[in-house]
Amino acid sequence: MTHITYVVASYVISALVLTGMITWILLDQRAQRSELQRLEAQGVRRRSRRTQEDGAGNNND
Repeated sequence: MTHITYVVASYVISALVLTGMITWILLDQRAQRSELQRLEAQGVRRRSRRTQEDGAGNNND
């Protein structure tokens, strides 16, 4: 195995791993958003949204 073969193989493997990780993250993001929409449709609300709307959580006393 020559030096250039090793370098090219390393770049190809790295590109494949990064592409796989990015794809996995995007698919997981889609699944999480879908689950969040399903929960919100059932009436479940996020705490962070309630905190911001109600002004709760401000400890500026």
